[in-house]
Amino acid sequence: MTLEIISAHEITFKGETVSVTLPGESGSFTVLRNHAALISVLTKGVVRYVTPDGNLHSIDIDGGIADVNNNVISVCVY
Repeated sequence: MTLEIISAHEITFKGETVSVTLPGESGSFTVLRNHAALISVLTKGVVRYVTPDGNLHSIDIDGGIADVNNNVISVCVY
């Protein structure tokens, strides 16, 4: 599945992932392949994602919005 993390200033990450954990307003949640479509408000926290080579990456965010649809996770952060 594809993860895109973007801000008003740059594209922080765009690439393939195996799993993505996001800091949702009601608590953190993990998105895996073929996840149901959703839109969520994100709070200050850490976005964690695993790439196909098995490496875990993390990015601190101050908040944002996540859209999950057809194995594409678009995260707009501020």
